[in-house]
Amino acid sequence: MRLPLILALCTFPPVAHGQGPVPAPSQTETKETPAPPPQAHSALTVTPGSEVIKSKDLWTDTGYFHPFVRMPKYILQDQKAIWTSPFHTAKSDIKYWAIFGAATAGLIAADRHIEGELPNSPTQVSVSNWASRVGSAYTLVPLSAGFYFIGTKAKDDRFRETGLLCFEALIDSNLAVEAVKLVADRARPLQANGTGDFERGPSRWDSSFPSGHSIDTWAMASIIAHQYPHPRIVPILVYSLATTVVVSRVGARQHFPGDVLAGSAMGWFIGDYVYARRHNSELDRKRSAAEQILAHVRLGAALQ
Repeated sequence: MRLPLILALCTFPPVAHGQGPVPAPSQTETKETPAPPPQAHSALTVTPGSEVIKSKDLWTDTGYFHPFVRMPKYILQDQKAIWTSPFHTAKSDIKYWAIFGAATAGLIAADRHIEGELPNSPTQVSVSNWASRVGSAYTLVPLSAGFYFIGTKAKDDRFRETGLLCFEALIDSNLAVEAVKLVADRARPLQANGTGDFERGPSRWDSSFPSGHSIDTWAMASIIAHQYPHPRIVPILVYSLATTVVVSRVGARQHFPGDVLAGSAMGWFIGDYVYARRHNSELDRKRSAAEQILAHVRLGAALQ
């Protein structure tokens, strides 16, 4: 069993996108030297790249589909950053290796015990299967499309950008998770007598590790929470829904706890990277129509 390799793969997203710090300008540089663009608010050290919504793509200038033309190029750039991450990881991001690597290893060691402690009743499995639909492709893809096309119709460029960022993050997360699944080939809880052994699954394409629902849901939740950090109800809501999916995948006996933790961490950091890399900071200068509406939402002083 190639457990060390699997653990390394499952924890690459926290540092997969980290870039080395931007070097300080030398004393010989003139004052006219342009400063590097500011980094979008994210946990990782990421050098901003080409925006997913450029100034020329604003609703007043282009049609519905023009911004998608650049998407394949962006996906290739993202995948290169992910799989070459060990060679350009910022020192400030290394702590994430230790945190999520140790947590994932600990859960993998305790997976079978935790799974055995659950009721595992028909009701638990049925309710969990229903709840996990929130993290399915037939839910997340239309939701992403809704952000983009509703934003275009409403002339809300931040809403449009959210949809595009979600598309990019979902594609990145699916490519990453399928590659790790092929290596892990872990049996699901109802397979191979519930041992959860790696390289013992009936099909590498159906590996339990990591959870695809978890990575997709957390990637999208990360994008939305970064885009709309205020009011606080927005990140609380999207992360609560993502947590519901994670719990439901274990409750439905489709994944072990270690599978969903690895998927969640990968998804969150992929979303964090895509936002920091592709967000157009020009959209921060004014509140979108959605933000103006959400600003009137009140759920108690603790959420203000």
